Amino acid sequence: MKSLVIGALFAFSAAAGAATLPAAQNNSVQEYTYGTHLDIAKVVSMTSIPDVCEVVPASMTYLDHQGERHTVEYRVMGNGCQNN
Repeated sequence: MKSLVIGALFAFSAAAGAATLPAAQNNSVQEYTYGTHLDIAKVVSMTSIPDVCEVVPASMTYLDHQGERHTVEYRVMGNGCQNN
Protein backbone atom coordinates (compact mmCIF):
# COMPACT_ATOMS: atom_id res chain seq x y z
CA MET A 1 0.00 0.00 0.00
CA LYS A 2 2.84 2.37 0.88
CA SER A 3 4.50 1.85 -2.52
CA LEU A 4 1.16 2.49 -4.24
CA VAL A 5 0.82 5.87 -2.49
CA ILE A 6 4.43 6.81 -3.31
CA GLY A 7 3.88 5.77 -6.95
CA ALA A 8 0.72 7.86 -7.16
CA LEU A 9 2.51 10.90 -5.69
CA PHE A 10 5.36 10.46 -8.15
CA ALA A 11 2.96 10.22 -11.10
CA PHE A 12 1.05 13.30 -9.88
CA SER A 13 4.23 15.37 -9.47
CA ALA A 14 5.48 14.31 -12.91
CA ALA A 15 2.15 15.27 -14.50
CA ALA A 16 2.16 18.60 -12.68
CA GLY A 17 5.70 19.27 -13.87
CA ALA A 18 4.76 18.43 -17.44
CA ALA A 19 1.80 20.81 -17.24
CA THR A 20 4.07 23.72 -16.35
CA LEU A 21 6.82 22.84 -18.83
CA PRO A 22 5.39 24.58 -21.93
CA ALA A 23 5.11 27.90 -20.09
CA ALA A 24 8.78 27.67 -19.11
CA GLN A 25 9.71 26.81 -22.71
CA ASN A 26 8.10 29.91 -24.24
CA ASN A 27 10.07 30.46 -27.43
CA SER A 28 8.29 33.23 -29.31
CA VAL A 29 10.51 35.15 -31.70
CA GLN A 30 10.87 38.85 -30.95
CA GLU A 31 12.25 41.39 -33.42
CA TYR A 32 14.89 43.54 -31.71
CA THR A 33 14.52 47.30 -31.99
CA TYR A 34 16.63 50.03 -30.43
CA GLY A 35 15.66 50.32 -26.78
CA THR A 36 14.20 46.81 -26.45
CA HIS A 37 14.76 45.60 -22.88
CA LEU A 38 16.30 42.12 -22.79
CA ASP A 39 16.33 40.22 -19.48
CA ILE A 40 19.21 37.85 -20.30
CA ALA A 41 20.32 35.45 -17.58
CA LYS A 42 21.97 32.90 -19.89
CA VAL A 43 22.60 32.76 -23.64
CA VAL A 44 21.53 29.38 -25.03
CA SER A 45 22.59 29.83 -28.66
CA MET A 46 23.47 32.40 -31.32
CA THR A 47 23.52 32.07 -35.08
CA SER A 48 26.90 32.25 -36.77
CA ILE A 49 27.67 35.37 -38.79
CA PRO A 50 28.56 34.60 -42.43
CA ASP A 51 31.66 35.92 -44.23
CA VAL A 52 29.82 38.41 -46.45
CA CYS A 53 30.08 42.18 -46.69
CA GLU A 54 26.44 43.07 -46.12
CA VAL A 55 23.85 43.28 -43.37
CA VAL A 56 22.48 39.83 -42.52
CA PRO A 57 19.83 38.52 -40.14
CA ALA A 58 20.94 36.89 -36.91
CA SER A 59 19.22 35.50 -33.84
CA MET A 60 19.96 34.72 -30.22
CA THR A 61 18.10 32.36 -27.92
CA TYR A 62 18.38 33.06 -24.21
CA LEU A 63 16.86 32.31 -20.81
CA ASP A 64 15.55 35.18 -18.72
CA HIS A 65 15.87 35.38 -14.92
CA GLN A 66 12.58 33.45 -14.51
CA GLY A 67 13.94 30.60 -16.63
CA GLU A 68 11.75 31.35 -19.67
CA ARG A 69 13.27 30.85 -23.12
CA HIS A 70 13.18 33.71 -25.65
CA THR A 71 14.51 34.21 -29.17
CA VAL A 72 15.36 37.64 -30.49
CA GLU A 73 16.11 38.40 -34.14
CA TYR A 74 18.28 41.32 -35.22
CA ARG A 75 20.46 42.52 -38.08
CA VAL A 76 24.26 42.52 -38.03
CA MET A 77 27.05 43.36 -40.47
CA GLY A 78 28.65 40.23 -41.95
CA ASN A 79 32.26 39.29 -41.19
CA GLY A 80 33.41 39.50 -44.83
CA CYS A 81 34.20 43.23 -45.02
CA GLN A 82 37.86 44.24 -45.12
CA ASN A 83 39.32 47.71 -45.23
CA ASN A 84 42.10 47.56 -47.86
